[in-house]
Amino acid sequence: MPRNGVNAYFADGVLFDAGSRTDIRKVLRALDGHTVTEHALTHGHADHQGASHAVCDAFDVLLACGEGDADAVTSGELRKLMPNNAFSKMIVRIGGPAHPVARRLREGDTVGGFNVIEMPGHSPGHVVYWREADRTLILGDVLNNMNLLTTVSGLREPPKVFTPDPAQNRGSARKLLGLRPNLVCFGHGPPLRDPDRFEEFIQALPD
Repeated sequence: MPRNGVNAYFADGVLFDAGSRTDIRKVLRALDGHTVTEHALTHGHADHQGASHAVCDAFDVLLACGEGDADAVTSGELRKLMPNNAFSKMIVRIGGPAHPVARRLREGDTVGGFNVIEMPGHSPGHVVYWREADRTLILGDVLNNMNLLTTVSGLREPPKVFTPDPAQNRGSARKLLGLRPNLVCFGHGPPLRDPDRFEEFIQALPD
C-alpha cells in the first residue's frame, strides 16, 4: 500500500525485485501456478529484496543482481548500499534475510529476454532491464513515478536520503536517452506508456 507504492514484476519466467519482508506472502501468492526460472534485482535496497530469500527457496531458483550490490545482498549488510542517515537505518528493517547472489550482473548480460544496463547512483550496483522486442524497460529506482510522501503520481528523481550519489544517478538516467521505451516499469509509481514524456524529463535533469 498504496497501489504502486512498491512494485515487483514477473516476465519471461523471471521475478524482478521482491518488495519488503512484509510482502513475502503476497509475492508467493502472486507467483503460485507460474513457472519461475530466476529471480533478479534491480538493486539491493530493503524494499526490493525483502522476499528474495523466500522466493529463491520456494521455487529453487538462483538470485541475480548487479555486481556492485552483490556482496551486500549476499551478506545482508544492506546499509552499505545507502547513505548513512536515520532513514537508511529505518528502511533496512523491512529487508529480508541475506541470500547468496549466484549471478553478478554486468552491462550486456541477459536475464530472460532482457538486456542488463548498469545504472549506478541510487545504489552502487543498480541495473535496469531492457527488452528490445517490445521496448519494455524495468527501471527500478533510477527514477520514480510517484511522490513517496504524497503518493501523487509523476516522474521524479529518487529521494536523496536514499541515494548515495544523485549526480551519478542522473548521469545513469541520461544513458537511457534514445531508447524511447513503450513501457517503463518503476520500482515506485505506476507504469508509464509515454516515450516523449520520459525523454523530456531526463533531458531536463540538472547537470
